[in-house]
Formats: sequence, C-alpha cells, structure tokens
Amino acid sequence: MNGADTAWIIVATALVLFMTLPGLALFYGGLVRARNVLSVFMQCYAIACLMSIVWFIAGYSIAFGDGNAYWGGLGKMFLSGVTADTLSGTLPEVLFFAFQMTFAIITPALIVGAYVERIGFGFVLLFSALWLLICYAPVAHWIWGGGMLSDGGIFGETGVKDFAGGIVVHETAGLAALVLAVVLGPRKNRTTPPHNPGMVMVGAAMLWVGWFGFNGGSQLAADGGAAMALTVTHISAAAASLTWVLWERIKFGKSSLVGMVTGTIAGLASITPASGFVGPVEALIIGGVAGILCQEAVTLIREKLNIDDTLDVFAVHGVGGIFGTIMIAGFGAGSWAAQLGSLAIVGLFTIVVTFVLIKVVGLVTPLRVDEETETNGLDLSVHGERAYDLTS
Repeated sequence: MNGADTAWIIVATALVLFMTLPGLALFYGGLVRARNVLSVFMQCYAIACLMSIVWFIAGYSIAFGDGNAYWGGLGKMFLSGVTADTLSGTLPEVLFFAFQMTFAIITPALIVGAYVERIGFGFVLLFSALWLLICYAPVAHWIWGGGMLSDGGIFGETGVKDFAGGIVVHETAGLAALVLAVVLGPRKNRTTPPHNPGMVMVGAAMLWVGWFGFNGGSQLAADGGAAMALTVTHISAAAASLTWVLWERIKFGKSSLVGMVTGTIAGLASITPASGFVGPVEALIIGGVAGILCQEAVTLIREKLNIDDTLDVFAVHGVGGIFGTIMIAGFGAGSWAAQLGSLAIVGLFTIVVTFVLIKVVGLVTPLRVDEETETNGLDLSVHGERAYDLTS
C-alpha cells in the first residue's frame, strides 16, 4: 500500500460524492420550477443512498469482480473477500470500492435531469437500481474491469481509452436520458424559466471543484499524472464556459449566467475521457469546441427534434462525453477503431437496455405522474413539502 496514493484517493472519493450531494442536486434544482425543487433534491439524495447499497450488494462485483470478458461475476457480492488489508494496486481495495461507488452514484443521478417535473418517484428508484446493475456495471467492467473493450479485448492489444468516464459515465447517462425523455414525452409546460439561476451557479461551481476528484482521482495515484489530469480539467472547463457565452452573445445578443455554467459542465464532461491522455493545449481545444458543440446540440434536441430532455443531459453530458472520447483518437492517444467501436457498442447496449427497463419497470410502478400532480408540482403532491410559498 502507498500512503500518499491512499490519502489522495480518500480525498478524491469525498470530492466525487460532493459532486452529487450537494452539487448536482443544486444545479438541477435551480433549473426547475419552484414547485419541483424539493422533488429534484429528493431524487438525487435517494439515488445516492440506494445506489450505494446496490453497489455494495452486487454492482461492484459485476464491474470489478474476477469474472469473464463480459461481466465480473458475483464473487465479490457484499464485498466478500475484501478486508482492510486487501489491496487493489497500491490502494486498499475497500477504498477503490468506495471511490468507484461515487461514480456509480452520480451516473444514474445525471439521468434525473431528463425526467424532472413529471416522473413517478417509485419509478426513479426501481429503474435506477436495475439500470446500475444491468447497464452501468457491465459497461464499467468492459472498459475499466479488464473486460472485452479493454486492452487485449476485441480491439486487440490496445483497447478503448476512457480515463474517467466519457463512455462509462457520460455516454451511458446521456443516452439513457434521451431514451427516457422520448418515452416520457414532454412536460405540459416547457416554457417556464429556471426558478433560481443563482442556485444553478452554486451547484455548477461545486461540480467543477468535485471534478478534480473525478478526473484527478482516476489516476489512482498521487503523482504527476493526477496533477496533469486536474490541470487539463480546469482549462477545459474554463474554455468551454467562455466559448458558450461568446456563442450566446453572437446568436442572441446576450450572455447568460445559466449559459456560462452549462458551458462549464460541457467542458468538464468533454475532457473527462481524455484527461489522462492529453496536455493543456489539447484541453484548451477540447473545451473551446465543447462550449459551442454542446450548445448547438441543445438547440438540435430541444427545437429541431422537439425532445424534452428537460435539463439537456444528452446534449451536454452525452455529446460532451462522446466528443471527448473521439478526440482521444484525434490527438493520437488512442486508436480510431477502439474509440469509435466502443462508443457504438456501448451506445447500442445502453439504448436497448434502457428501453427494455422502462417498459418492464413501468409494469410495476407508474412511469409518469398524473396531469394534476404535474400541474401542482411534485413537491407538495408527491412528497408533502414545499420549498417556497407559491401563493404569495
């Protein structure tokens, strides 16, 4: 065991959990109507709790167990065989488990942005738990657990390069969000602006800080590689924030706070897969392009395709993660066949699994709330609480 590596990953684990609680909750909560903010908080918080237990029971074993090329098996269910002295590389394995658990928390939590203001709470919990086990965990095994898309797999000696989750986290969450948005259909009222842009900014800032643990921690060591991953993460986020608002200014004549911080997230998502393979100049390019590319993706999804992916999960996370994964090959750090092939395989798998799960879970618990509940807001109707006095 290496003490420095262990200390850094303990910090990184806390930072990645901080991304979901409270970062993502505040970011998403500020974007919805005032009568739905608590429902978003509840969904993010409940997912964090439930995914932790599901990861402990079987998710970690499926992703990182000693199975075959397709899944890790069930040999490490309930952390069987893992003690305080068991190592994973230079780290205690229980710490590696905890670090990866925070990724398993935030990935289904990202999907929340696609279905806010109209989803059944029971559906959220059951779908997220099954999706983690059937979609996320196998993909994590394929890429990070020595499975079929990693080095020595179906793409030969050099497998796909995905440093911190462009495919594992952002493509899977983005495509699942898109499928859910299509099946759910649009909200009854899509024109209401974010109720609290200040809350959105605070949440985005927390995500930015937490992302240092997300990308820097994925080095799994306290070394120069972690420092470089952290640095390129920051540069990409800053560049995307600026190009997003510049593009807004050119198109609409004004630059918005919500736009700037959404650009931040686009830059962070885009650099995630490449953060262990590129330098600062490449990060500047990735972030600069992402701020415009993801903004145009928002326009395409919302206005051209008329899909109510409410908080633009696919356009920002999905498109950003896919773009960053492709740029690894573009900058010569990975093979085109492995990068594009893995994106296609995981993309098709995610779409099929997500659609099937929606239909199956929908047989058990309602997918969507009724029209009256949606109109009155989920806070009071579903959870019996409200954040604001809407009558004053």
